[in-house]
Amino acid sequence: MPQKRKPTTSPTPATEDPPHLQPGSQVEISSNDPGFRGSWFTGFILKRASLRNPNRFIVQYTHLFQDEAGTKPLKETINAVDLRPLAPRERARKFKFGEEVDAFYNDGWWEGVITKELENGNFHVYFKRSKEQLEFGEDQLRLHREWVNGSWTPPLEDDEQVEEKVQIEKEVKANKEETEKVSNNTITENNFKSDKAVTEGKMESKKAVTQEKLDCDNAASKEKLQSDKAENGEKMESGKMTEEKFREGAHVEVCSDEDGFEGAWFGAAIVKPVGKDRYLIQYKSLRTEDDTDFLKEEFDTLHIRPCPPEIVVADRFKKLDEVDALYNDGWWVGVISKVLSDSKYQVYFRTTNEEMKFNHTDLRLHQDWIDGKWVAASQALKT
Repeated sequence: MPQKRKPTTSPTPATEDPPHLQPGSQVEISSNDPGFRGSWFTGFILKRASLRNPNRFIVQYTHLFQDEAGTKPLKETINAVDLRPLAPRERARKFKFGEEVDAFYNDGWWEGVITKELENGNFHVYFKRSKEQLEFGEDQLRLHREWVNGSWTPPLEDDEQVEEKVQIEKEVKANKEETEKVSNNTITENNFKSDKAVTEGKMESKKAVTQEKLDCDNAASKEKLQSDKAENGEKMESGKMTEEKFREGAHVEVCSDEDGFEGAWFGAAIVKPVGKDRYLIQYKSLRTEDDTDFLKEEFDTLHIRPCPPEIVVADRFKKLDEVDALYNDGWWVGVISKVLSDSKYQVYFRTTNEEMKFNHTDLRLHQDWIDGKWVAASQALKT
């Protein structure tokens, strides 16, 4: 624990720091330690760590303690980039499937995505980093926001606006249920024609697939066929499903928990099973140190997934779209921070706090593989 010393006068006045870095200010604290990435814990600023390094601060946590009895609050020295003001929350909000949220769990806020709204009013939330899915009540959730250039994205909505939206959604839902009840689920011919036109339009747009992605697309199509069969009553045991999905030669993507590789997926092919839920894979682009062959590694099924189906972006990506960027032979999850000219974009990577420029052709919309289904990137960050 740092020893107390006599106060000194800093050559850089403390008032030049933003308000949330002033001594006594409440903050949220992020950690890069394994197992804690993507989480934020509350605390407050004690003081600047030293004059020689003005971007480091000593903080005290609100809910984390040094002892099991919970009598000594934990204190740490944290970089300024890992500190932010307390994230705002709407007083009332109706959460939806696919929204990116923070869930309060184990004394901290953890980033996840809503995968299901339950009948009891709770929600299933999937956590990308731990690959877990847990149940939370509405009071344990908040809309996920990023602290970017001194402001929250997306901005906090006025409580009256939120309450009005919630009331409208309830009325729309009630009217819809009443209409369906009266009409006894009948469908007009015009609606049928409209749905048919939309379906045909989607089918036409999905025909625009580049030759380079055909292997993954074919694999994704076969996986979807198996899923459709299961939904139509052709039940399969989960073990058989896994065996079919990851058969020898199947095109897949794999991820690693090693430092510097979090959030990245690399194209590979299944070589053979090497144990229960473990496979030997061979990368499509990563090579051995002597450059004589493509690299082979073992992975469990938590770190293997089918190739995601292509989502055609006909025009261009939008600001705050969650995307995968092709970099160093892998797909890295990020967020469009700026739309540039000539079909180029600035992409922000949360895990490294970096921003890089990419061409349109090196990006794809982000999708998550959850419970055997693809869930498209959340629209929650859009303004």
